[in-house]
Amino acid sequence: MTDRILRRPEVERITGLSKSTLYRMIARGDFPAPARIGERAVGWHSRIVMAWLTSAAESRETC
Repeated sequence: MTDRILRRPEVERITGLSKSTLYRMIARGDFPAPARIGERAVGWHSRIVMAWLTSAAESRETC
């Protein structure tokens, strides 16, 4: 899979998190911060989001 930049709506769809939950988790350090891709635009590398999803799934399995 090639690494591409995901914008917030796509990250929300993939993770199932709302905008407010996503930014709250970023502030706590529980979700990766986005990368700046323009003056007023940010996005997440798809590989980082997928790694977070894998880690979150593994954490739920060990509980």
